[in-house]
Amino acid sequence: MSSESKSSSRSERGQGAPAVLQVLPRLETGGVERGAIEIAEALRDAGALPVVVSAGGALERELERMDAVHVRLPVQSKNPLVMWRNVAALEHVIRRYDVKLVHARSRAPAWSARAAARRCGVPFVTTFHGTYNRGPFGIKGLYNAVMASGDRVIAISQFIARHVQEFYKTSPERIRVIPRGVDLDRFDPARVSPERMIKLATEWRLPEDVPVVMLPGRLTRWKGQHVVIEALARLGRQDIRCLLVGSDQGRSAYRASLERAIADKGLQGVVHIVNGCHDMAAAYLLTDYVISASTDPEAFGRVIVEAQAMGRPVIATRHGGALETVTPGETGWLVAPGDPAELAEAIATALAVGSKERARMAAACQAQARGTYARQLMCDKTLDVYAELLQGADEPPR
Repeated sequence: MSSESKSSSRSERGQGAPAVLQVLPRLETGGVERGAIEIAEALRDAGALPVVVSAGGALERELERMDAVHVRLPVQSKNPLVMWRNVAALEHVIRRYDVKLVHARSRAPAWSARAAARRCGVPFVTTFHGTYNRGPFGIKGLYNAVMASGDRVIAISQFIARHVQEFYKTSPERIRVIPRGVDLDRFDPARVSPERMIKLATEWRLPEDVPVVMLPGRLTRWKGQHVVIEALARLGRQDIRCLLVGSDQGRSAYRASLERAIADKGLQGVVHIVNGCHDMAAAYLLTDYVISASTDPEAFGRVIVEAQAMGRPVIATRHGGALETVTPGETGWLVAPGDPAELAEAIATALAVGSKERARMAAACQAQARGTYARQLMCDKTLDVYAELLQGADEPPR
């Protein structure tokens, strides 16, 4: 059973507007979901009709505000029977809204979306958002391979582009590298009021004139929170604050293990776990340096470019997307994954940087974020991929 927000028919929305369908599991918070919303908005601004199919979620309201079409289907399901039924339901959506192109952003819905797109004879695009677990002996590779089967495959970093070519033998001619974009209106130091910073500093009980480092990211082992705690223990300073900002998303046992580690290392006055934050722009400004300590390679690492947009250098692990977004000595530092000793050394180096050098690095961070990782640039390049496939259509998206 499906349901459609606005319940708008094609005739009600205007016969002339070209439609592009994006398919993803849910519309909760996350990089995949945020990217879909951003592209829907870009399509609307370009005069196209954004159509989104998902199982629903908190971000549905944003689609409603932009007058996009949202159809609820159980596309999050990995049940083969449900996936097969979704093919016919998606084919109905494509034909009802005269969809000209289908863009899938996750594996389970991609299998149904590809079949529906082929039935309707419309181009099929995928965004490869991560390396995906290939399982023992690569047995999940076949399931993952649908994300490499698009007429165009959007890779969110050069790292992912190489991964797609190596493991899925995708032709480089079908791959388009489009880094994820940062919202420069939201992440702009000039737009963050002192009142917002004071409110957050008070909530987090941050003392004045104490250096602050922050690791943003959900509480899960591969994000490296344990490595940061060990690094700070090795650093041996009590005159700094470290914020681990992120929800445990039900991983209460992992959170408890972090709290035990903090206590065992005598870092209760140094390390604080914060259960998420609704004003990350202000959080970055309250921070001197941002840490990305992921022990597995990040496909891109949106936190890094958000921090850079706010003029904050980043200490990141030397693999994955960070190799493309962090320039050592210019926009931050790179350390070996899972190495608390090297991380401690990098934190000490960062905290010793003088104000003049800090200002220079801050300017370099902002220049890179604005010149390379702006959301508008990501949207423009994505719509260019759509137009590339729709050449000859009466009304391409842009």
